[in-house]
Amino acid sequence: MTLLESRFTQDDLPRLRMLVDQYADHQGLPEPRRSDFIVALDAVAVNAVEHAGGGGTLVLQRSDGRLACHIHDAGPGFSADVIPELAPGLDGHAGGRGLWLAGLLTDELTISAGPGGSKVTLTVHLPKPR
Repeated sequence: MTLLESRFTQDDLPRLRMLVDQYADHQGLPEPRRSDFIVALDAVAVNAVEHAGGGGTLVLQRSDGRLACHIHDAGPGFSADVIPELAPGLDGHAGGRGLWLAGLLTDELTISAGPGGSKVTLTVHLPKPR
């Protein structure tokens, strides 16, 4: 089920963080996990702004006990091999910090790229209802 779909630029990021936080809270994602999710999506959205033409589209969905945030952009594309295995800077490369952090803060991070741009999906598991 799609909860939110919004195009964004740099100016929209504070509003998007707030909206996703509200939706995630409403869907039952507790703190501090919810804040981690917001930090992760912000890191990926900032990458879309800085490296993929100034913005993108965010889609927030709930499915099968998970909350997934898809961030689409129209940039040149990239693959998961840009994410360092060690903390950025420790492996001799400075890039990939946002994606590395997003991978640590979520349960799953997937990347797909094609001629129309890239899509990064951040997924967290929601707690089971009591």
